[in-house]
Amino acid sequence: MAKKKPIDQNINQEKLSKKTYSLFDFTKSERPFLITICILISVAGLITPYTYAAMWFGFALAAYSAIANDSIQTIGTFIASNSTRPWWLLWLFMGVIWVGTVTYSWYTFGGDVSYERLSVPGLEKAPESFVFLQLAAPIVLLVLTRMRMPVSTTFLLLNVFTYKAGTILDVMFKSFVGYVLAFVLAIIVWFILERFVKNYLKGQPRPYWIFLQWITSGVLWAVWIMQDAANIAVFLPRQLDGVEFSVYAGFVFLGLGFLFYLKGDKIQQIVNEKSNVTDVRAATIVDLVYAVILFYFKIHSKVPMSTTWVFIGLLAGRELAIAIGKHGKAKKRNAWLVRAFRLARKDVFKALIGLIVSLILAIIINKGVREEIFAFFQ
Repeated sequence: MAKKKPIDQNINQEKLSKKTYSLFDFTKSERPFLITICILISVAGLITPYTYAAMWFGFALAAYSAIANDSIQTIGTFIASNSTRPWWLLWLFMGVIWVGTVTYSWYTFGGDVSYERLSVPGLEKAPESFVFLQLAAPIVLLVLTRMRMPVSTTFLLLNVFTYKAGTILDVMFKSFVGYVLAFVLAIIVWFILERFVKNYLKGQPRPYWIFLQWITSGVLWAVWIMQDAANIAVFLPRQLDGVEFSVYAGFVFLGLGFLFYLKGDKIQQIVNEKSNVTDVRAATIVDLVYAVILFYFKIHSKVPMSTTWVFIGLLAGRELAIAIGKHGKAKKRNAWLVRAFRLARKDVFKALIGLIVSLILAIIINKGVREEIFAFFQ
């Protein structure tokens, strides 16, 4: 009988020590953030029974966490391609658009700041009381954002308030269709650019590209607000009075300033690692295609959707198209293809984590969702 090969304990100890050191290093470098998270969790636990206070506390967390995570979609390329400009100038530009866009919805739809995204069945009722996990959802989102995960704020924040499983499925279906559409459209657009217009986009961009990029970024930001303002407003009454609206708009306006001051914070790396996003021309094209897709879905139906899935589909299709359009040796082109698939897989995997977490929270929190699921399987 052959003897079993002895296990090399040194290898296991080396791996364990590396993991232990990585964990220790993360804890040390993120100590202020982790302390803040512990404080927020404690406050959430204490404030949950007090509905009015919990409402505004949850809103404040949702407002910053949602925009911080989704900033890579809307203002990420804007920040990356304008990194040399003063942060306060970028903030004022986007802040004014924020105030104008939500004011239009509030005035037009009788106090509704979500462009009627919260009027669909399952979300039309404002919460009359809160449970701890509903307040914990935006805290989870803060942690995932710190880990540079582009999770869906729509799934993570809306699902915990949805009392109908059918609404969750509708949101998921619309979001996945958005991913596929963005992926295919990005391949078409950037393959054409890579093959036929590449030479035109070389060298220093002409001054009018700056103007075009600011316009497209502003339009994209406004369309995103029409889609995702519901994620922030879900904690609040469905119709806000003048004082409530002022707090709502003002808080987010100030939060945007903090985000621009941090230059997008940790999650900005997801945009920065993609090909040529700091080029104002590439940023303009990304924003334009993304804005067109979001506007189409905005007029298609009132059902909320995950703009995150649309965005990662857009970036995945763009990277693949750039790789396919590369000239030169097959080995070099294959390396670009491998890189494109690796980036797409990583983004989808991270987004799936957020989806799974949101579904678990929705099932735990909402009795109506649990009953529908149990009835389906029975």
